[in-house]
Amino acid sequence: MKIAVYGAGAIGGLMGAHLARAGEEVTLIARGAHLAAMKEHGLTVRNAAGEFTVRPAATDDPWAAGIQDYIIIALKAQSVPAIADKLAPMIGPKTAVVMAVNGVPWWYFHGVEGSLRDRRLASVDPGDRQWDLIGPERVIGCVVYPAAEIVEPGVLKHVEGDRFTLGEPGGEKSPRVLALSRALINAGLKAPVRPDIRTEIWVKLWGNVAFNPLTALTGATLDVVCADPGTRAVAKAMMLEAETVANALGVKMPVDIERRIDGAAAIGAHKTSMLQDFERGRPIELDAIVGAVAELGRLVAMPTPTIDMIYALTRQKATVLDLI
Repeated sequence: MKIAVYGAGAIGGLMGAHLARAGEEVTLIARGAHLAAMKEHGLTVRNAAGEFTVRPAATDDPWAAGIQDYIIIALKAQSVPAIADKLAPMIGPKTAVVMAVNGVPWWYFHGVEGSLRDRRLASVDPGDRQWDLIGPERVIGCVVYPAAEIVEPGVLKHVEGDRFTLGEPGGEKSPRVLALSRALINAGLKAPVRPDIRTEIWVKLWGNVAFNPLTALTGATLDVVCADPGTRAVAKAMMLEAETVANALGVKMPVDIERRIDGAAAIGAHKTSMLQDFERGRPIELDAIVGAVAELGRLVAMPTPTIDMIYALTRQKATVLDLI
Protein backbone atom coordinates (compact mmCIF):
# COMPACT_ATOMS: atom_id res chain seq x y z
CA MET A 1 0.00 0.00 0.00
CA LYS A 2 1.03 3.61 -0.53
CA ILE A 3 1.72 5.47 2.71
CA ALA A 4 2.95 9.04 3.04
CA VAL A 5 4.32 10.31 6.33
CA TYR A 6 3.85 14.06 6.60
CA GLY A 7 6.33 15.16 9.23
CA ALA A 8 8.97 12.43 9.03
CA GLY A 9 10.80 13.54 12.14
CA ALA A 10 11.37 11.33 15.16
CA ILE A 11 7.97 9.62 15.45
CA GLY A 12 6.95 9.91 11.80
CA GLY A 13 10.38 8.72 10.72
CA LEU A 14 10.15 5.76 13.09
CA MET A 15 6.81 4.68 11.62
CA GLY A 16 7.92 5.31 8.05
CA ALA A 17 11.22 3.48 8.44
CA HIS A 18 9.58 0.36 9.87
CA LEU A 19 6.88 0.36 7.19
CA ALA A 20 9.47 0.82 4.43
CA ARG A 21 11.62 -1.99 5.79
CA ALA A 22 8.52 -4.23 5.69
CA GLY A 23 8.04 -3.50 2.00
CA GLU A 24 5.32 -0.84 1.98
CA GLU A 25 5.56 1.96 -0.59
CA VAL A 26 6.48 4.83 1.72
CA THR A 27 7.05 8.50 1.00
CA LEU A 28 8.64 10.61 3.75
CA ILE A 29 7.74 14.29 3.70
CA ALA A 30 10.18 16.48 5.57
CA ARG A 31 12.34 19.56 5.07
CA GLY A 32 15.75 21.10 5.63
CA ALA A 33 18.91 19.22 6.51
CA HIS A 34 16.96 16.15 7.66
CA LEU A 35 15.33 15.83 4.24
CA ALA A 36 18.62 16.38 2.43
CA ALA A 37 20.30 13.67 4.51
CA MET A 38 17.46 11.18 3.88
CA LYS A 39 17.66 11.82 0.14
CA GLU A 40 21.40 11.25 0.07
CA HIS A 41 21.92 8.51 2.65
CA GLY A 42 18.47 7.15 3.54
CA LEU A 43 16.93 7.10 7.00
CA THR A 44 18.75 5.26 9.79
CA VAL A 45 17.04 4.04 12.96
CA ARG A 46 19.17 3.19 15.97
CA ASN A 47 17.87 1.21 18.93
CA ALA A 48 19.12 -1.03 21.70
CA ALA A 49 19.35 -3.97 19.29
CA GLY A 50 21.41 -2.15 16.68
CA GLU A 51 20.43 -0.10 13.67
CA PHE A 52 18.95 -0.33 10.19
CA THR A 53 18.76 1.99 7.19
CA VAL A 54 16.00 2.33 4.60
CA ARG A 55 15.83 4.45 1.47
CA PRO A 56 12.17 5.29 0.81
CA ALA A 57 11.15 8.24 -1.34
CA ALA A 58 11.72 11.53 0.48
CA THR A 59 10.45 14.93 -0.57
CA ASP A 60 9.08 18.26 0.59
CA ASP A 61 6.52 18.33 -2.24
CA PRO A 62 3.19 16.49 -1.71
CA TRP A 63 2.57 16.68 -5.48
CA ALA A 64 5.55 14.38 -5.98
CA ALA A 65 4.02 11.78 -3.68
CA GLY A 66 0.72 11.42 -5.54
CA ILE A 67 -2.50 9.83 -4.29
CA GLN A 68 -2.00 7.74 -1.16
CA ASP A 69 -3.87 4.97 0.63
CA TYR A 70 -2.86 6.46 3.99
CA ILE A 71 -1.39 9.79 5.03
CA ILE A 72 0.19 9.65 8.48
CA ILE A 73 0.44 13.12 9.99
CA ALA A 74 3.18 13.15 12.62
CA LEU A 75 3.62 16.85 13.25
CA LYS A 76 3.18 18.84 16.42
CA ALA A 77 -0.46 19.73 16.86
CA GLN A 78 0.01 23.46 16.34
CA SER A 79 1.71 22.87 12.98
CA VAL A 80 -1.08 20.87 11.36
CA PRO A 81 -3.61 23.65 10.51
CA ALA A 82 -1.03 25.46 8.40
CA ILE A 83 -0.37 22.40 6.21
CA ALA A 84 -3.93 21.11 5.92
CA ASP A 85 -4.32 22.52 2.41
CA LYS A 86 -1.03 20.91 1.29
CA LEU A 87 -2.47 17.41 1.66
CA ALA A 88 -4.85 17.80 -1.30
CA PRO A 89 -2.49 16.31 -3.97
CA MET A 90 -2.24 13.10 -1.91
CA ILE A 91 -5.93 12.65 -1.14
CA GLY A 92 -8.08 10.41 -3.29
CA PRO A 93 -11.61 9.08 -2.76
CA LYS A 94 -10.44 6.35 -0.35
CA THR A 95 -7.45 8.02 1.32
CA ALA A 96 -7.40 7.76 5.12
CA VAL A 97 -5.61 10.36 7.22
CA VAL A 98 -3.96 8.99 10.36
CA MET A 99 -3.59 11.67 13.04
CA ALA A 100 -0.48 10.60 14.99
CA VAL A 101 -0.59 13.89 16.89
CA ASN A 102 -0.53 14.57 20.64
CA GLY A 103 -3.34 16.07 22.68
CA VAL A 104 -7.06 16.55 22.13
CA PRO A 105 -7.78 15.90 18.44
CA TRP A 106 -9.65 18.40 16.30
CA TRP A 107 -12.06 15.65 15.22
CA TYR A 108 -12.99 14.73 18.82
CA PHE A 109 -16.73 15.40 18.46
CA HIS A 110 -17.13 13.93 14.98
CA GLY A 111 -20.24 11.76 14.95
CA VAL A 112 -20.76 11.68 18.73
CA GLU A 113 -24.29 11.55 20.07
CA GLY A 114 -25.84 14.55 21.75
CA SER A 115 -25.64 18.32 21.64
CA LEU A 116 -21.87 18.39 21.01
CA ARG A 117 -22.05 16.34 17.82
CA ASP A 118 -19.58 17.69 15.25
CA ARG A 119 -18.57 20.54 17.56
CA ARG A 120 -15.36 22.26 16.44
CA LEU A 121 -12.48 23.05 18.84
CA ALA A 122 -10.87 26.45 18.35
CA SER A 123 -7.88 25.61 20.56
CA VAL A 124 -6.66 22.87 18.22
CA ASP A 125 -8.26 23.81 14.91
CA PRO A 126 -8.46 27.62 14.59
CA GLY A 127 -10.63 28.61 11.67
CA ASP A 128 -11.77 24.97 11.22
CA ARG A 129 -9.00 24.41 8.66
CA GLN A 130 -8.45 20.75 9.44
CA TRP A 131 -12.15 20.01 9.67
CA ASP A 132 -12.85 21.67 6.32
CA LEU A 133 -9.70 20.73 4.38
CA ILE A 134 -9.01 17.23 5.68
CA GLY A 135 -12.50 16.19 6.72
CA PRO A 136 -13.25 14.16 9.86
CA GLU A 137 -14.67 11.30 7.79
CA ARG A 138 -11.12 10.56 6.55
CA VAL A 139 -9.60 10.35 10.01
CA ILE A 140 -8.19 7.35 11.82
CA GLY A 141 -7.21 8.17 15.40
CA CYS A 142 -3.74 7.21 16.60
CA VAL A 143 -2.29 7.44 20.11
CA VAL A 144 1.51 7.53 20.03
CA TYR A 145 3.49 5.87 22.84
CA PRO A 146 7.09 5.44 21.59
CA ALA A 147 9.85 7.88 22.43
CA ALA A 148 12.35 8.77 19.73
CA GLU A 149 14.58 11.67 18.75
CA ILE A 150 16.56 12.85 15.75
CA VAL A 151 20.21 12.66 16.81
CA GLU A 152 21.53 14.03 13.51
CA PRO A 153 19.99 14.69 10.09
CA GLY A 154 18.81 11.41 8.63
CA VAL A 155 19.43 9.48 11.85
CA LEU A 156 16.94 8.87 14.65
CA LYS A 157 17.28 7.11 17.97
CA HIS A 158 14.40 4.91 19.06
CA VAL A 159 14.49 5.27 22.85
CA GLU A 160 11.59 3.08 23.94
CA GLY A 161 8.09 1.91 23.16
CA ASP A 162 6.58 0.44 20.00
CA ARG A 163 2.81 0.89 20.38
CA PHE A 164 0.61 2.99 18.13
CA THR A 165 -3.00 2.47 19.21
CA LEU A 166 -5.50 2.96 16.39
CA GLY A 167 -9.23 3.60 16.30
CA GLU A 168 -12.03 4.87 14.10
CA PRO A 169 -13.87 7.88 15.56
CA GLY A 170 -17.06 5.84 15.27
CA GLY A 171 -15.56 2.79 16.98
CA GLU A 172 -16.02 0.35 14.12
CA LYS A 173 -13.30 -2.09 13.07
CA SER A 174 -13.34 -0.95 9.47
CA PRO A 175 -11.35 -2.61 6.68
CA ARG A 176 -9.11 0.46 6.43
CA VAL A 177 -8.13 0.56 10.12
CA LEU A 178 -7.61 -3.22 10.23
CA ALA A 179 -5.41 -3.08 7.11
CA LEU A 180 -3.29 -0.33 8.63
CA SER A 181 -2.99 -2.27 11.88
CA ARG A 182 -1.79 -5.34 9.99
CA ALA A 183 0.78 -3.28 8.10
CA LEU A 184 2.20 -1.78 11.28
CA ILE A 185 2.28 -5.15 13.05
CA ASN A 186 4.00 -6.71 10.04
CA ALA A 187 6.53 -3.87 10.31
CA GLY A 188 7.41 -4.91 13.87
CA LEU A 189 5.27 -2.40 15.76
CA LYS A 190 2.28 -2.87 18.05
CA ALA A 191 -0.94 -1.46 16.60
CA PRO A 192 -4.04 -2.55 18.51
CA VAL A 193 -7.40 -1.32 17.20
CA ARG A 194 -9.60 0.01 20.00
CA PRO A 195 -13.39 0.43 19.84
CA ASP A 196 -13.16 3.59 21.98
CA ILE A 197 -10.16 5.59 20.84
CA ARG A 198 -11.27 8.63 22.85
CA THR A 199 -10.70 6.82 26.15
CA GLU A 200 -7.24 5.85 24.95
CA ILE A 201 -6.57 9.50 24.09
CA TRP A 202 -7.68 10.60 27.56
CA VAL A 203 -5.51 8.05 29.36
CA LYS A 204 -2.38 9.50 27.78
CA LEU A 205 -3.64 13.08 27.99
CA TRP A 206 -4.46 12.71 31.69
CA GLY A 207 -0.80 12.69 32.63
CA ASN A 208 0.38 15.05 29.90
CA VAL A 209 -2.02 17.84 30.87
CA ALA A 210 -0.31 18.09 34.27
CA PHE A 211 3.23 16.81 33.91
CA ASN A 212 4.16 18.53 30.65
CA PRO A 213 3.51 22.13 31.76
CA LEU A 214 4.70 21.55 35.33
CA THR A 215 8.04 20.18 34.18
CA ALA A 216 8.32 22.99 31.63
CA LEU A 217 7.70 25.63 34.31
CA THR A 218 9.98 24.13 36.95
CA GLY A 219 12.66 22.48 34.85
CA ALA A 220 12.27 19.35 37.00
CA THR A 221 12.09 15.79 35.74
CA LEU A 222 9.04 13.57 36.25
CA ASP A 223 10.33 11.83 39.36
CA VAL A 224 11.00 15.15 41.09
CA VAL A 225 7.59 16.64 40.23
CA CYS A 226 5.86 13.52 41.56
CA ALA A 227 7.97 13.22 44.72
CA ASP A 228 7.79 16.85 45.85
CA PRO A 229 4.60 17.31 47.93
CA GLY A 230 3.87 20.74 46.46
CA THR A 231 4.16 19.93 42.77
CA ARG A 232 2.53 16.52 43.27
CA ALA A 233 -0.48 18.30 44.79
CA VAL A 234 -0.70 20.67 41.82
CA ALA A 235 -0.45 17.76 39.39
CA LYS A 236 -3.18 15.89 41.25
CA ALA A 237 -5.46 18.95 41.23
CA MET A 238 -5.01 19.32 37.47
CA MET A 239 -5.64 15.65 36.88
CA LEU A 240 -8.78 15.68 39.03
CA GLU A 241 -10.11 18.60 36.99
CA ALA A 242 -9.29 16.78 33.75
CA GLU A 243 -11.01 13.66 35.06
CA THR A 244 -14.24 15.57 35.79
CA VAL A 245 -14.18 16.89 32.22
CA ALA A 246 -13.55 13.40 30.82
CA ASN A 247 -16.35 11.95 32.96
CA ALA A 248 -18.75 14.64 31.73
CA LEU A 249 -17.88 13.53 28.19
CA GLY A 250 -18.65 9.90 29.02
CA VAL A 251 -15.07 8.74 29.58
CA LYS A 252 -14.15 6.80 32.73
CA MET A 253 -10.48 6.62 33.60
CA PRO A 254 -9.41 2.97 33.94
CA VAL A 255 -6.88 3.59 36.73
CA ASP A 256 -6.81 5.36 40.11
CA ILE A 257 -5.24 8.84 40.08
CA GLU A 258 -2.61 8.02 42.73
CA ARG A 259 -1.55 4.96 40.76
CA ARG A 260 -1.34 7.10 37.63
CA ILE A 261 0.96 9.59 39.37
CA ASP A 262 3.05 6.81 40.88
CA GLY A 263 3.37 5.30 37.42
CA ALA A 264 4.76 8.59 36.13
CA ALA A 265 7.18 8.76 39.06
CA ALA A 266 8.41 5.25 38.29
CA ILE A 267 9.60 6.40 34.87
CA GLY A 268 12.38 8.18 36.74
CA ALA A 269 14.44 11.22 35.79
CA HIS A 270 12.60 11.73 32.51
CA LYS A 271 12.23 15.07 30.78
CA THR A 272 8.80 15.47 29.21
CA SER A 273 8.57 16.48 25.57
CA MET A 274 7.42 19.96 26.59
CA LEU A 275 10.41 20.47 28.86
CA GLN A 276 12.73 19.26 26.11
CA ASP A 277 11.12 21.71 23.68
CA PHE A 278 11.60 24.59 26.12
CA GLU A 279 15.25 23.68 26.60
CA ARG A 280 15.85 23.43 22.87
CA GLY A 281 13.94 26.58 21.94
CA ARG A 282 11.26 24.74 19.95
CA PRO A 283 7.53 25.56 19.74
CA ILE A 284 5.45 23.72 22.34
CA GLU A 285 2.18 21.77 22.05
CA LEU A 286 0.50 23.80 24.78
CA ASP A 287 -2.96 24.34 23.32
CA ALA A 288 -3.58 20.75 22.24
CA ILE A 289 -2.42 19.30 25.55
CA VAL A 290 -3.56 21.90 28.11
CA GLY A 291 -5.65 24.64 26.49
CA ALA A 292 -7.95 22.13 24.79
CA VAL A 293 -8.80 20.47 28.11
CA ALA A 294 -9.81 23.86 29.46
CA GLU A 295 -11.94 24.44 26.35
CA LEU A 296 -13.62 21.07 26.81
CA GLY A 297 -14.29 22.00 30.42
CA ARG A 298 -16.10 25.14 29.35
CA LEU A 299 -18.17 23.15 26.86
CA VAL A 300 -19.42 20.78 29.58
CA ALA A 301 -19.62 23.45 32.31
CA MET A 302 -16.87 21.89 34.43
CA PRO A 303 -14.49 24.45 35.95
CA THR A 304 -10.76 23.90 35.53
CA PRO A 305 -9.17 26.63 37.70
CA THR A 306 -5.80 24.91 38.29
CA ILE A 307 -5.46 23.91 34.65
CA ASP A 308 -6.35 27.48 33.63
CA MET A 309 -3.71 28.94 35.94
CA ILE A 310 -0.92 26.61 34.86
CA TYR A 311 -1.92 27.12 31.23
CA ALA A 312 -1.66 30.91 31.62
CA LEU A 313 1.74 30.71 33.31
CA THR A 314 3.16 28.28 30.76
CA ARG A 315 1.78 30.29 27.87
CA GLN A 316 3.36 33.49 29.16
CA LYS A 317 6.72 31.79 29.63
CA ALA A 318 6.53 30.36 26.13
CA THR A 319 5.52 33.73 24.68
CA VAL A 320 8.47 35.48 26.35
CA LEU A 321 10.78 32.84 24.85
CA ASP A 322 9.04 33.05 21.46
CA LEU A 323 7.92 29.43 21.57
CA ILE A 324 4.26 30.08 20.77
